[in-house]
Amino acid sequence: MKFSLALLTAALGLTTAMEAPSTSISASSKVGQSIISKARRVEENNGEIDYTWVANMSLKFQGCYHSQVWNDEANGEDDVRISTQRLVRFRLCPSTSCSMESAAGCSSGYGDYVIDMETYLQAYLEGVQQDQEYQCKYEEEYGDCGCNGENQGDDFDEDICKYECFMGKGMEYCIDKNPYEEEGEKKEDWNVREYAECKQYQFQNNNNNRNLEEEAKYYVGAYCSENGGKIFLGLFTDDTCSQFADSYGGADTFATLSYGTSLPYSDTTMIGSECMSCKETQQANQNNANNGGDDANDADQVKESCENLYQASGKCDGSLGTYPNNEACNFMEGIKIVRKNGAIVRGAAYKNTTASIFIGLFACSFVLLGGYVYYLKTKLDRAKINLSE
Repeated sequence: MKFSLALLTAALGLTTAMEAPSTSISASSKVGQSIISKARRVEENNGEIDYTWVANMSLKFQGCYHSQVWNDEANGEDDVRISTQRLVRFRLCPSTSCSMESAAGCSSGYGDYVIDMETYLQAYLEGVQQDQEYQCKYEEEYGDCGCNGENQGDDFDEDICKYECFMGKGMEYCIDKNPYEEEGEKKEDWNVREYAECKQYQFQNNNNNRNLEEEAKYYVGAYCSENGGKIFLGLFTDDTCSQFADSYGGADTFATLSYGTSLPYSDTTMIGSECMSCKETQQANQNNANNGGDDANDADQVKESCENLYQASGKCDGSLGTYPNNEACNFMEGIKIVRKNGAIVRGAAYKNTTASIFIGLFACSFVLLGGYVYYLKTKLDRAKINLSE
């Protein structure tokens, strides 16, 4: 089964908003960089880390955030000096209480985490693929989409049978090819995981498109929406995916250069509101054991994608785990998450009451001072008139 554009269609919904940190710790500072880099590991007596508790948790997207950082790799005159750093905040909720309808996911027994968007998307998309492969396999073996040809006529076609069955159940991600398409009609199959990071995109140029210059280079990558609640794909003109190709996230330029083809996920989010379980499916465990995968020797039943996310993130565990790590709590307190009935709204960052009072006093003093200056000017003008008389 190919990991294609249809992979995320069942994973879209309400999310939350994230705004810029208002604390003194910024994402571009050395402290902030240290916090969001791979966190230190606390080893058990036997030299291994206990991740078994993660199997009982579910992943819940909380929002995303952009910050500007200096680009150390900029060498040429045309290189972008200030690049965009993209961060994602996510939550691990108890699977028994995690709610898809709730923007927060859960209200107790959780941990909050922050990580770069590329790492999060890679792990998230891997988890989605693993879950959907299991669903497709289960439906074929125990559901209605087995299509084994028993008690069928001579005109039975297994590909058509599976296509109609999966499409009827809304599981188009289980379909490798459309049997009703003629040869040559198949559209480009997007591997979304390739563009979780900023990557150069090659347009097909038949020399009829004057807008596609010979030296022009374009890049496709993920970026955070203005309110911080969605992640889109955009078209950029630099290899850090910091400069949009146009004012519409590059969508118009992409359509022009690809002869009307729309850029996937340019107006729909790549991230859903679902609670993604971190417990490995039975099929995944068996496949790892048979194929000698990286997770084959694990006895913790934790998805490798969740384990990798947890290891690489800045942590605010609370009381989770054997040795809770709360080094990133102060950093994440400055990231404002705004929720209103599960929907995304734009809210103000944390207010400083003391600063607000001083600003108000300064404004009042300025008005009073201006009035007093006007009063003195009026008296002087009257004195000049009296002297002249």
